[in-house]
Amino acid sequence: MMDEKRKLLSSILFPVCFIILLWVIKTSELILSVSFSHFGLLPRKLSGLTGIITAPLIHSNFSHLFSNTFPLLLLGIGILYFYPKSAFKVFSYVYIIPGIFVWLLGRPAYHLGASGLIYGFVSFLFFSGIIRRDTRSIALALIVTFLYGSIIWGVIPQDSGISWEYHLFGALTGIVCAIFFRKSDPYKRYEWEDEEDVEDGKNLEISHDRDVEI
Repeated sequence: MMDEKRKLLSSILFPVCFIILLWVIKTSELILSVSFSHFGLLPRKLSGLTGIITAPLIHSNFSHLFSNTFPLLLLGIGILYFYPKSAFKVFSYVYIIPGIFVWLLGRPAYHLGASGLIYGFVSFLFFSGIIRRDTRSIALALIVTFLYGSIIWGVIPQDSGISWEYHLFGALTGIVCAIFFRKSDPYKRYEWEDEEDVEDGKNLEISHDRDVEI
C-alpha cells in the first residue's frame, strides 16, 4: 500500500511541475507586458526551428492554457503511473517529433501550445490499452475524450487559429510510441482480476458439467 502511494506521488510530481512552468511563463508575459508568441514554431524558417523546443511552452492566452491544464495533468499522471519505465521517453518523443513534422509540413504561421502533447498522450494511452489489453489506460483516454469531446475533431483542418497539424502529428507520434514501447512496463494484474478469472473458470466448469449430465 505504501509503495502504491509513493508511486502515485512520484507520478504527480513531474506533471505538476511542468504545468507550473507553463503558468509561470504565461504569467510572466502578463507582468512584463510582452508576448512570447515569437518563440512559437514557424515552419520552414531557420528562426522557427527553436520553436520545436519552445512552442509547447507558449500559449496564446490564459483561456488556451487553462483548457490544456487539466488534460495535461490527468494524462501525465496516468502515463507515469501505468507506464513508469517508458513515460519519460514517450514525453520526449511526443514533445519533439510533432514539432519537427510541423516545421517541415505545417502552414506558414506561428504554432503554439501544448495541445500536441495532449493528443500524443491520449493516443498513446488508448492504443497502449488496446495493444496490451490494459483497460485502465483505455478508460483514462476515453474519460479525457469524453470531457473534451472536440478533441477527436482537432486533427482535421477547421479553425485557422488552431494548429491541427500539431494535433495530428502528436496523435500519430503517440500511436507509434504505443507500438514501439508495447513490451515495456508489462501489464500488472491485480488480485481481484485473478479472482474474476478463477470465478469465470469455475462457472465454466459447472456449466460444462451440467451439459454433460443433461
